[in-house]
Amino acid sequence: MRVLVVEDDDDLRFAVAAALRGEGLAVDEVADLPAADEALFVTAYDCAVFDRMLPSGDAVDFVHRLRRNGQSVPVLFLTARDTVADRVEGFAVGGDDYLVKPFAVPELAARVHSLCRRTTAVRPPVQQVADLEIDTARRQVHRGGVLLVLTRKEFAVLELLAARADQAVPRADLTEKCWDEMAEPNSNVVDVLMSQLRRKLGDPPLIHTVRGVGYRLAPPGDGDIGR
Repeated sequence: MRVLVVEDDDDLRFAVAAALRGEGLAVDEVADLPAADEALFVTAYDCAVFDRMLPSGDAVDFVHRLRRNGQSVPVLFLTARDTVADRVEGFAVGGDDYLVKPFAVPELAARVHSLCRRTTAVRPPVQQVADLEIDTARRQVHRGGVLLVLTRKEFAVLELLAARADQAVPRADLTEKCWDEMAEPNSNVVDVLMSQLRRKLGDPPLIHTVRGVGYRLAPPGDGDIGR
C-alpha cells in the first residue's frame, strides 16, 4: 500500500513517514499543497494524510477541490483543531478520518491501514490460497495451520498478491504499491524480497513467476509459468 504524507513540519513529517514505513507501507512525503497536487496527479495512492493548516493553505479546501474533480483517494486529516465544528467540516468536504494532535503513532498507523483497505475490492478479512491463510485484519499468515513470521514488507507484498490471487501482478505494480521513492529505482528489491517470501512460505510453491510480467499467487502447479 502506498501513502502520501503532506506535512510542513519537517520533524513531524519524518516521524510519521518513518512510523508508517515501519508498518510496511510505502510512503511519499511532501511539505505543501502544490507538491501534493503534483504527487496525486502522477501516483495512485491508497491513502493521503494531510496536516490541515499548511503555509500554502487549508487542506480542507484542497481536498474539497479534489473531490469536485473526481479524486477519490481516502484522506485522513491531522490537526490541532479539535472542535466538533472542525471535525464536521473535514468530513463534509470529503475527508474520511480526522486525528487530533498530539496523537499516538500506533493509532495513526491503524487508521491509515484501515483507509488503505478501502481502495481495494471488498474481500473477506481472511483469504485462503490452498493451505495458506492471510488474515489482513490481524496481519497474520498461516500455512498448514502454522503461524509464519513475516516482515512488514513481506506481508505488504503478500497482501497485494492475495488481493489479485490467480492474476499476474506486474513488478511495476509491486514497486509502486509496496516501495516508495526511498528505494533504489533500478535495484532488484522485488526479486530479493520475493525469494525470501517464497522461502518462508515453503513448498510446494504458491508464488509463481510469470516471465516478462511479474508474479502470481496461486495453488501449487496451477498455471505455474516458471519460478
